[in-house]
Amino acid sequence: MEANPRSTGRLPAAFLTPGSSSFMDFLSDHSPELLPGKRTLPPVQGAIEAPHGTTIVAASFPGGVVLAGDRRATMGNMIAQRDIEKVFPADEYSAVGIAGTAGLAVEMVKLFQLELEHFEKVEGVQLSLEGKANRLSTMIRGNLGMAMQGLAVVPLFAGYDVDRDKGRIFSYDVTGGRSEEQQGYAATGSGSIFARGSLKKLYRDDLTEEQVITAVVQALYDAADDDSATGGPDVARRIYPIVTVITEDGFRRLTDAESSEIARSILERRLAEPDGPRAALL
Repeated sequence: MEANPRSTGRLPAAFLTPGSSSFMDFLSDHSPELLPGKRTLPPVQGAIEAPHGTTIVAASFPGGVVLAGDRRATMGNMIAQRDIEKVFPADEYSAVGIAGTAGLAVEMVKLFQLELEHFEKVEGVQLSLEGKANRLSTMIRGNLGMAMQGLAVVPLFAGYDVDRDKGRIFSYDVTGGRSEEQQGYAATGSGSIFARGSLKKLYRDDLTEEQVITAVVQALYDAADDDSATGGPDVARRIYPIVTVITEDGFRRLTDAESSEIARSILERRLAEPDGPRAALL
């Protein structure tokens, strides 16, 4: 009689010889109930109140890309958290910014990080940036059932493409449909319409890294100015936007000191110009 692996404490053979480079496929075969989109929600009446992440912005520059997010999470008309983190490294050359249901979004990011790490260990090479964007699309599509019940996750994915030597940005809808942003910038979340409008006037494709970082923080400030769910720089609590930069040297998150310096300089200018910098008419 063959011993039960659970009773002997040994892992099943399938766990030791994964047949796929996708950790998602492996989990679907052996423990599908652990996937976020496979869980069954209890019946509820009315809308589900859960913390939501809000505004994420991204912009590319010659040699890389910047991905940033505000720090506020809301639950209905209430502020659920003032210092939530919404931007995470996916691997050495890419990052994800989350908008939507905060708990599911963070769980999806962690699973995405594991998916990329699993692929690299099995195949011995990193997945291409295009492949990473496709994997994230599949994960979002797997959450469609939750999204139809009001628990949507809509991330922004950005990274440095080592094959093309450039920064690239991908946006998604709740069905997992993805599109690459060709204009060089993008935004998602409740304040995205205001952040995108701000970047539309400030962005140029020849901006330096420092200038793009400033433009992105300006866009977050404009989003907070018109969207109550987006949090602006909180000087009293020393809470500032999370700003990350991805170049050929890899992922780098600006320190609190760097972020605060940029935010404070923008705040100082806004005392004289509350609506921010003006774009030229022609």
